[in-house]
Amino acid sequence: MTEQRRWNADLIPDLTGRVFVVTGANSGLGLATTRELARRGGHVVLAVRDERKGCAAADGILRAHPGALLDVRHLDLADLASVRDFAGKLSAEHPRLDVLVNNAGVMAPPRTLSAQGHELQFAAHHLGHFALTGLLLDRLAAGRDPRVVTVSSLEHRRGRIDFDDIDAERRYSPMGAYRQAKLANTVFGHTLHQRLTAAGSPVRSLLAHPGYSATGLQKDTPVAFVRFVFGRVLGPLFAQPAATGALPQLYAATAPDAEGGALYGPDGPGELRGAPERVAFAPAATDPETGRRLWELSERLTEVRYPLG
Repeated sequence: MTEQRRWNADLIPDLTGRVFVVTGANSGLGLATTRELARRGGHVVLAVRDERKGCAAADGILRAHPGALLDVRHLDLADLASVRDFAGKLSAEHPRLDVLVNNAGVMAPPRTLSAQGHELQFAAHHLGHFALTGLLLDRLAAGRDPRVVTVSSLEHRRGRIDFDDIDAERRYSPMGAYRQAKLANTVFGHTLHQRLTAAGSPVRSLLAHPGYSATGLQKDTPVAFVRFVFGRVLGPLFAQPAATGALPQLYAATAPDAEGGALYGPDGPGELRGAPERVAFAPAATDPETGRRLWELSERLTEVRYPLG
């Protein structure tokens, strides 16, 4: 893994002519990812909940890189109607897409329901991305070296998917729900790889996690205890900059030797910080029965079926 330990954003190949979609692109890891993709010539669609913030992020990138190709589009991943609207409009404008980076999320709010009545973190992290990926899969299949990169978290290793109380109606823990959502992301990415491979699809599914990175996710959570511990106590001591935390997902999205089905994370102690390398999944993330149950549940809740034969 020597090559991966030396990998940095300057090694991203020329991306001219390639189209990327990055969810949550206006801040944190998404903004860092968008900036580097645009810097190397990629045409990036910034899929954001707040278009004003998305436009401000795009303006900042354009000031540094005047020739950057950027489009800002509204997408609320916690609202499946918004996901369908976004995917429909994007598909009408782009006969092909090359890479989808499923990056957006929310961390540890009080129990909140999505537009369709699902627990917010499960809806925004997983259901929205499951639906978005399925709705864009035909456009990705027409792409050049097409990839789906799903952003996980170290916390997926502490997660458990409660299929009997998926929306936390009986018991809710902000961090417990976050861990469930990130485990669901990881199960999805791994299961998607298996299904794409079995169908002979040209699209590859890869995963990445940022280690412990300083982003607005920790600082902006409305739960004071989580904001204090992760944003003000541990963050300044251990967190790496968002630009470094984004390297694993940039590697997964662009590196010629990135492998389908792999999870990439930092190479430092505890996978908290460092350059990208291939890392291990939690056992639950690769359990076939968990993958089957989550996939069937996701199809039912989103009403999205993947065109995989």
